[in-house]
Amino acid sequence: MKIHHHFSRVAHKYEDLRTTDLEPILFIKKKLQNLTEIEATDVGCGAGRYDVKLFHYLGGKLHLCCIDYNRNMLDETTKNLKEHKIENFKIIKAPAKNLLLADNSLNTVFTFNAIHHFKFLDFLKEAFRVLKDTGHLFIYTRLRSQNKKNIWGIHFPGFHEKEKRLYELNELEKILNGIADLKLESLEYFKYKRTTTLEWLITQAKNHHYSTFYLYSKNEFKESLKEFQENIARNFKNLDRITWHDENIMLVIRKTVKGFRT
Repeated sequence: MKIHHHFSRVAHKYEDLRTTDLEPILFIKKKLQNLTEIEATDVGCGAGRYDVKLFHYLGGKLHLCCIDYNRNMLDETTKNLKEHKIENFKIIKAPAKNLLLADNSLNTVFTFNAIHHFKFLDFLKEAFRVLKDTGHLFIYTRLRSQNKKNIWGIHFPGFHEKEKRLYELNELEKILNGIADLKLESLEYFKYKRTTTLEWLITQAKNHHYSTFYLYSKNEFKESLKEFQENIARNFKNLDRITWHDENIMLVIRKTVKGFRT
């Protein structure tokens, strides 16, 4: 599968290429502050960049199952966590639709920038299954409309048009409404000011830091990258200090009682 090969190729450099946002971790820490023990999973954990932050801010009360379908990514997760002297985790190779965890075994499920790779309804059903009653599901993602407004969506030809896997909020809410006892508790919006160089943006794109870039043919990507550089040069005076805003959203969902809506 092409996307699987993409993640295998970028696994060893993925953490360096991507930005890891601290704000959702701080929100989660506050939300879960009254729990003395957190049995959790991070689904679509990638190279474990958010898992390192979770352990740093949640401390020894966190017991985490790191789940991803890509073995190379899981190898990177193991390496990254061990480098940070973290031991309270286990690795599971599994798809989001089959988490290989026991029913009602967790009080928290996390997923960061990954649901566009899942069959979302299947994932919600699995999250419902593994969560204990009153457990939380935190979904951190970006919407299609948010993706359209970032540096890539504005200036990289075809970027937001090709990225059809992302959802809009009403689509997520409609699917979520299909499960009677998963309730949307709150929506949290995040906006980040980013500043970097054109050179780094080119490095990120060439290394396909967003999987969107694997949707381009080789020649199409080459031409689009050239046009991207021209667009940036036209719109920013200082190519060593390019500034824009990224936006993300977090859905905070809670399991109430057992049972699915039929």
